[in-house]
Amino acid sequence: MAKALSERASGIVYDDENITVGEYLDRWLEDVVRGTVRESTFSRDEYLVRNHIKPALERRKLRKLSALDLQRLYRNRVDSGLSGSTVQKIHHVMHKALAQAVRWDLIPRNPADSVTPPTPTLKEMRPLSVPEARRLLEAARGDRLEAFYVLALHIGMRRGELLGLKWADVDLDTSTIRVRRTLTRTENGKRVALGEPKTKKSRRTVRLTPVATDALGRHRARQAEEKLKAGELYADQDLVFADEGGGLINPSNLRQRSFASLLRRAFGEDGDATRITFHDLRHTCASLLFQRNVHPKFVQELLGHASVAITLDTYSHMLPGMGGEAADAIGDALGQGFSPVGVAVGVKRPR
Repeated sequence: MAKALSERASGIVYDDENITVGEYLDRWLEDVVRGTVRESTFSRDEYLVRNHIKPALERRKLRKLSALDLQRLYRNRVDSGLSGSTVQKIHHVMHKALAQAVRWDLIPRNPADSVTPPTPTLKEMRPLSVPEARRLLEAARGDRLEAFYVLALHIGMRRGELLGLKWADVDLDTSTIRVRRTLTRTENGKRVALGEPKTKKSRRTVRLTPVATDALGRHRARQAEEKLKAGELYADQDLVFADEGGGLINPSNLRQRSFASLLRRAFGEDGDATRITFHDLRHTCASLLFQRNVHPKFVQELLGHASVAITLDTYSHMLPGMGGEAADAIGDALGQGFSPVGVAVGVKRPR
């Protein structure tokens, strides 16, 4: 009674003592998450709550939710075929939500602290080889979105960054591009809109290659012709890569109507190269740079990673000098007579 009276005096009154997990998560999404994260992040969290968390835990009393309940949820999701990466995102959402419940004094401790989420399965990278990359660019020659694929391979821009690029961010005279926005999904992924870049480092200025500059110049001329033909029907939004009416290109349409067709033209109907994703073009750019001994810091700045550690973690297997070259380098530095015990052959040990 003394504890209850003290809590009441402190403004901690448990009117929500019988709140369910489903009711709490809805409140948390609306009162805490919405407006504080990117719209695409909110849509992802809301999707995970609605489709994977609430069906299993919706009616469970929040105060009775245990670590065992969460562990069982994760196990069931993995057994149903969900990837380890997605289940780990579910755990991340639950951990954030329950941490807020602790701060609101709705529960005494966070049960997610005692749960072991599944290990995420890393997506296999399929960077193109130099001949394959050249075949892809050759197949894209003359395509309405040729410049789109040239930029993806030459400077490694993300798909959303390319689709959100505006001509105001392009300077063909200095061959530079400013990345200031990206295409995101809203309303449970049903609509696309322009939003903030993925991270602070994603906001960057990138220097174009001569080939990319020429491709953008031709693209601008082609787009000007489209505007003339469409007349007043063209809703100009200053987008570099727009649909025929000047609007945003839906990523799903891009993949099905353009990218898949391009892969078939470049590599035929069969073969491993036809199964690459658009993001693999970004990996290809990084791979080609590392093959030419470009420093990871420069690659990080080009790709817009939040830190060079992310670049190294992602592409460490592509870095040169991880094997024989490292041994050769230390041999060159210390001399051919260097021995493992630290004494040069033929030289007396100093007293």
